[in-house]
Amino acid sequence: MSTLQHPATGPAQPATVTEATTTLRDGRAGAGRASRKTKQPVDGRKPKRSGLLTAVMIVFVVYSFAPLFYLLVNSTKTQSSLLSTFGLWFGGDFNLWQNIVDTLTYNDGIFLQWFGNTLLYVVVGAGGATLLATVAGYGMAKFQFPGRRAVFAVVLGAIAVPGTALAVPTFLLFSQVGLTNTPWAIILPSLISPFGMYLIWTYAVDAIPAELLEAARMDGAGEFRIFFTIALRLLAPGVVTVLLFAVVATWNNYFLPLIMLSDPKWYPLTVGLNQWNAQATGSGAQPIYNLVVTGSLLTIIPIVVAFLFLQRFWQSGLAAGSVKA
Repeated sequence: MSTLQHPATGPAQPATVTEATTTLRDGRAGAGRASRKTKQPVDGRKPKRSGLLTAVMIVFVVYSFAPLFYLLVNSTKTQSSLLSTFGLWFGGDFNLWQNIVDTLTYNDGIFLQWFGNTLLYVVVGAGGATLLATVAGYGMAKFQFPGRRAVFAVVLGAIAVPGTALAVPTFLLFSQVGLTNTPWAIILPSLISPFGMYLIWTYAVDAIPAELLEAARMDGAGEFRIFFTIALRLLAPGVVTVLLFAVVATWNNYFLPLIMLSDPKWYPLTVGLNQWNAQATGSGAQPIYNLVVTGSLLTIIPIVVAFLFLQRFWQSGLAAGSVKA
């Protein structure tokens, strides 16, 4: 009789290590076969695949990556080959490294100065907008105060107003106080992010349990300590989302710097590259299309790197609510 079986009379006999291991292995194998069987359709048919949806996705991918491929390909061409060869394929000599050097050194390295200006506007403007939106959204979600609904209505109304509609009034206001043609003319408007505040607000309602805040208060923690040590960690996916939106909006900001700045030394990359592109028209034209294309390629690299680095916070946020207690 096997040692795993209990006789009808007498005390139970312990199972040996070998038999227990074999039984455990057989159980896991059976569970694996059962799980594989559950993945099969009940009626035995293969899952249907939509050819139309696949074609739509292929068109969407091509549409999304075609501009990037165009920049990469044409950044390897000289000025002459850029205008004489097919735009979506390589042609002539491989001139990428020389184009990069020429872009960084053209006009006494003005591209690097524009790059530094853009970083300044992004770090101070987008970073400040994210911080203010996080603090305000958390406060709106977790504190009750008179006029809360009125603030909610104002925030929704501010989201509906496009930024270009506020550019001219902002210019008139800043010109009265003498802030035009200064970095503050770009930084101060960038600090306001109604959409970011609304996003943090709606995210904080469910992401931060009220019981957790009450427990921290009962332990003697102040509101600032609760926010920076507890709430901010729970809000990380939402904060990263708002940060990326703010960074992209500030990095690609064109119309506001165009009307606010007249000195090229304060230009961001968007306005500076457009100025290079304008050199191809008018009297005494000096086209530098190869530098414009190469500069555009260098401009998008930081955004791509930031997205790839911060996307793990999105993934953790999506998985956080997938398991219920």
